[in-house]
Amino acid sequence: MNEPIPLQVEDGELALLTDLYQLTMTQAYWKEAMQERATFSLFFRKMPPARRFMLACGQQHAAALLSRLRFGDTALERLAGTGLFDQGFLDWLGDWRFEGDIWTLAEGTPVFANEPLLEVDAPIAQAQLLESLVMNLVQLETVLASKAVRLVMAAQGRPVVDFGMRRMHGVDAAVRGVRAYRSAGLAGTSNVLGGLRHDLAINGTMAHSYILAHDDEREAFRAFARHYPGTTLLVDTHDTLEGVRKVIEIMREEPEVGVKAIRLDSGDLGELAKGARALLDEAGLEEITIVASSGLDEHQIATLLEDGAPIDAFGVGTQMGVSADAPVIDLSYKLVEYAGTPRVKHSPGKVNLPCRKQLYRRRDDRGRYVGDIIALRDEAVDAGEPLLRPLVRAGRLDDDEMARADEARERVADALERFPEDVRWLAEGESDYPVTLSPELERLQSKT
Repeated sequence: MNEPIPLQVEDGELALLTDLYQLTMTQAYWKEAMQERATFSLFFRKMPPARRFMLACGQQHAAALLSRLRFGDTALERLAGTGLFDQGFLDWLGDWRFEGDIWTLAEGTPVFANEPLLEVDAPIAQAQLLESLVMNLVQLETVLASKAVRLVMAAQGRPVVDFGMRRMHGVDAAVRGVRAYRSAGLAGTSNVLGGLRHDLAINGTMAHSYILAHDDEREAFRAFARHYPGTTLLVDTHDTLEGVRKVIEIMREEPEVGVKAIRLDSGDLGELAKGARALLDEAGLEEITIVASSGLDEHQIATLLEDGAPIDAFGVGTQMGVSADAPVIDLSYKLVEYAGTPRVKHSPGKVNLPCRKQLYRRRDDRGRYVGDIIALRDEAVDAGEPLLRPLVRAGRLDDDEMARADEARERVADALERFPEDVRWLAEGESDYPVTLSPELERLQSKT
């Protein structure tokens, strides 16, 4: 009998979730007795063209996970079977523990090009092994949170709910994505496991199939409303405005079912919302709200609201679940210091900033953000709040610092209010928000 294939990576396999060259390089370091301390920096060189900022998300959870990484017996046996690794090296991997430091931005920190999201200080063989996994973990959540926050901004205070699980790239993305959505400020998700795991309200009502399974749309509405008083009814299976009229009839006949909202999922959402609102208000049902879905993105939401569509909430699926307009970020994890010496990659278009760093965010006297400074970590800079904080010290997770990850939602909302208006614009293009290098870092980069 064949063994079942697991849906997700199991804890004992996590150390194997890496690229082969990480392990071959690590074995080479081991053979050459290269044990000096290294610093690797996680950053991106260029903003996606559709973004004016990115929300750094997942880096604290990644750091916590990496601090617990182990090569168990099964993982070692599977590596031995490749024939690529010496037994002595495999024995070393069996004893491997991360003993370094990891500095991270807080979850939900808006970030710009070349700013470090995370830095790892550790013996080089320890820091090298983390590259592929940390990039995978941070890439997904940063991309999804950065898309989701644009939808939140477009909705202008109206709730936005995640409907995207069915088209997301695998079960891991669907579950972890909900954490990113929560940080970005979404009001809920249709994803039951994601919502329960990451403490985001679960929302949902019915699909068109429920209506079609009944011989009569009105009776389908009536049955569902009786099952779930206060529910939302999907009214566009046949004729949308006729569906609204049927909801009104049910509320007149059985007001106790208390239908809370109707959902529009096709057609001209703006015009249908206006027609539905007029019918509901005329019937004295001003309390019934209107939810819109159907392939929405932030630009469509913004246009609907600019045109005065009386929509109270939005459900967004595919466009957010795969971040369709900007599905990747050019994330890099680069060696910036080894054995106390700055290291810089000089490949065209791929130059990095050397050494351990700190990121400072400056405010004016009214608390508004006016610019960022990237500096050497130990450089004396009297300018703003230092954003990188040590989450892991000598391999040990700082639980108090980790608790700040749960404050991401509030942190995002506060930060957005403090940035200049052009940072929050949805249109493509760069903002004028300045990100500069400290004098010492600029000097060091020019001579390295």
